[in-house]
Amino acid sequence: MRSLNRLKWLHAFEAAARHGSFTGAAEELGVTPAAVGQLVRSLEDWVGHPLLNRTRSGKERLALVSEAQHALQDITEGLDKLESGLNKLRGRRARSVVVITASQVLVMNWLMSRLNRFSEHYDNIDLRLDVSDRLTDIIHGEADIGIRCGPGDWPGLHATKLMDEEATIVCSPLMLTPGLSIDGNWLSAQKLIYDDTPHPGANFPDWDKVLEKVGAGTARQNGLHINSTSAVILAALSGRGVALVRKALVQQAIDTGQLLALFSEHKWPLNWSYYMVRSDHALKRPEVSLFHDWIQKDVKESCRSNAE
Repeated sequence: MRSLNRLKWLHAFEAAARHGSFTGAAEELGVTPAAVGQLVRSLEDWVGHPLLNRTRSGKERLALVSEAQHALQDITEGLDKLESGLNKLRGRRARSVVVITASQVLVMNWLMSRLNRFSEHYDNIDLRLDVSDRLTDIIHGEADIGIRCGPGDWPGLHATKLMDEEATIVCSPLMLTPGLSIDGNWLSAQKLIYDDTPHPGANFPDWDKVLEKVGAGTARQNGLHINSTSAVILAALSGRGVALVRKALVQQAIDTGQLLALFSEHKWPLNWSYYMVRSDHALKRPEVSLFHDWIQKDVKESCRSNAE
């Protein structure tokens, strides 16, 4: 006999375990932290032993006891199947939701066009975008899929590589006149835009090495330093100077002629690449798996097209 009257206990326990706190679970379930705590305690009373270790400090105030770790996966799968069954009862009126998180610069210059194309193909799936420059807690359910540029080794997450990245030199067509020769001398005479955003371990080139590689002289002293990649791109688009940026973030502007790629015969590959990151159980939801596979395919086709 199924103990369906205990579903609310399981729902609260599963949410608390994912978020690592009663507060996070309460925000998801639309109740108070005290209510979540009471539901979890009711479940613990029924099973006869604690399921979560409580601490007073730290990012994750709740941790699963060893006996609960194996059970949690079954409970999560069961709740997911129950949700799927309810959606089937609703039929065509049911809509699935996928929550994606990415930084502002990545959303504006790389991701948004892809989300639009996905929605054109799958209008029964709602996409919700969490735009944040912080690392969203995907493990505990703040998002289903994260798009990140980095080394690919985020603890606790599965990373699917999308493509490599490199630095490129760009400027607005407004800075050029017909017949102008673009060489090292020209570059050293321009105002250079410096992206002061941290790129730890990315091997992002500095302007001194770039100028040396293209055969330019000493740069002008009045360069423009900006600690935001988005602002660097905007400054380049408005003709404020020549920028050195991650290529994927300006590829769309290059394709539309808003920016020109300079010295393309030179390459500055980075140690960072683009990845989709997710938790262990994210792809068990069909809509998340569909989005994951679609993005992979879309990026491969775009890379192939740019190579041609």
